[in-house]
Amino acid sequence: MSDSSVSTGSAGSTGNTGSTVLVLGSEPLPQLDRLAGRAEVVFADEQTLAGLLPTADVLLAWDFTSDAIRRSWPGHGPRPRWVHTASAGVDRLLCPALVADDTVVTNARGVFEQPIAEYVAGLVIAMAKDFHGSWELQRQRRWRHRETLRVAGTRAVVVGSGPIGRAIGSTLLALGVEIDLVGRRERTGDPEFGRVHDTGALNGLLPHADWVVCAAPLTAGTRGMFGAGAFALMPRRARFVNVARGPLVDEGALVAALRERRIAAAALDVFEAEPLAADSPLWDVPHLIVSPHMSGDTLGWREVLAEQFQDNFDRWAAGEPLLNVVDKRLGYVPVQ
Repeated sequence: MSDSSVSTGSAGSTGNTGSTVLVLGSEPLPQLDRLAGRAEVVFADEQTLAGLLPTADVLLAWDFTSDAIRRSWPGHGPRPRWVHTASAGVDRLLCPALVADDTVVTNARGVFEQPIAEYVAGLVIAMAKDFHGSWELQRQRRWRHRETLRVAGTRAVVVGSGPIGRAIGSTLLALGVEIDLVGRRERTGDPEFGRVHDTGALNGLLPHADWVVCAAPLTAGTRGMFGAGAFALMPRRARFVNVARGPLVDEGALVAALRERRIAAAALDVFEAEPLAADSPLWDVPHLIVSPHMSGDTLGWREVLAEQFQDNFDRWAAGEPLLNVVDKRLGYVPVQ
């Protein structure tokens, strides 16, 4: 068995048939037509979740922006045997009781990697070629020739060596960018990147970076990893991108670095508090691109998420190993 799958019970006809699937929903709700006649599907919101959790065999966290699972997870008694989140990150649902018990947690690995990588590549090109400046000059009807940056030959430090970080690295490699990939532990002989650096090497890599991309999972060890110290190590030409989780970044330190021109620019797709408040100072920070947690969301993404869950449910019903099993103590699916 691989480290991203786990057996859920007996195989074949003695598997998990007739299950109750509880969905923590948000609009639009998932279309789970393939479960008809095979499972009872019950929908919950944040107010009703706690009362329904003991009745469910499976929990689908369709509303992956909610903290309700972490707040409502039972400390004892019946609870779902399998939790699937329709997101890559699992930080919104993991709590000590869920980590400690034998409930299996799976995630949406495989859905968001390439869309996020394309989004990051788009940001890199947009910042290098000063698209924002062109749009502003067009609005002003001003013809002002400029010289822009060449992307090929620049260096990117990509923090997070899981599937999303690797997809970002691969996509930037295709643009001619040199990649330093950083993960939890060092690995040599990587077939694509040659070497994966451990996080202890990050401070030594930042001073040489043209681009710093945060794609790490949010864990106790990564929370706040990009603070004043990290931004101080980056050269003035550096541009910072966060497509992971907001609490990985000290937003105040980033604002100070941008206002004081200690780094050239930044782009945030995730924030400490979402949605970003209308009176947040981040809206008006110079050389900062703000987007509303949308880097992985492409047309049809919800349908893909629903199909992925139903494919895994087929395995659950047959008692076969589930895919994308999260190591709950690490907080992510281990790299194979």
